[in-house]
Amino acid sequence: MTTLAPPSGGIFELRFSSTPRGARLARRLASHRVHHWGHRYGSELNDSVSLVVAELAANAVTHGRVPGRGVLLRLELIGGVRVRVEVADTRGERWPVAAGAGVSGDVEAGRGLLLVDAFAEAWGVVERDGAPGKTVWAEVAAPPA
Repeated sequence: MTTLAPPSGGIFELRFSSTPRGARLARRLASHRVHHWGHRYGSELNDSVSLVVAELAANAVTHGRVPGRGVLLRLELIGGVRVRVEVADTRGERWPVAAGAGVSGDVEAGRGLLLVDAFAEAWGVVERDGAPGKTVWAEVAAPPA
């Protein structure tokens, strides 16, 4: 059996419907792409990217939904060991700048950005380039060997 070395870079883009089903599809396809890039299912990088995509996609379809408009997921493999995740929606309002802003420990919702903050080395929100709305991005790195 021949195995290929993971590529040092790559880009994956997916437009998905602004629905819970679309967000679930984005998470599954992101995990598949990271696996294809050489970071197997169940690896720390694959699991971390899957979680970050799940949270950002869920936020986009819950808080960034504009009827009739989809959401864009973009993944970029950087140096074979880091993945930049971007989720762009067409609603212009920005999410809280601080992870978990206004979230107390006893609530069942609102902790998604705390998870993103825990699993990403850095994350933020920017206006979309050339389109209405915002892009939430996060960078997830593979743990040191």
